[in-house]
Amino acid sequence: MDQQARIPNRLQPGGPPVSVEERVIEIVSEQMGVSKDQVSKETSFVNDLGADSLDTVELVMEFEEEFDITIPDDEAEKIQTVGQAIDYIEQHAHAK
Repeated sequence: MDQQARIPNRLQPGGPPVSVEERVIEIVSEQMGVSKDQVSKETSFVNDLGADSLDTVELVMEFEEEFDITIPDDEAEKIQTVGQAIDYIEQHAHAK
């Protein structure tokens, strides 16, 4: 049984819910202009995708908007990989 948290599918309103992981990968793919196939939990924003400081700020803002959370700057600096972003969002999105 799939234990991943599911969220409403904003890309297909009324469609089946998607996991936080699926949505984070979609956001990263869209923001960084890469195929979803190039994005995994191990993907580093800087080392693998070439993100600069502006890219990382934009990603954090997208995550905050999509998941209705606030990621403080000191926490955002610790999020280096897609997996770390997923873990942070899953822990904090459900705490509300």
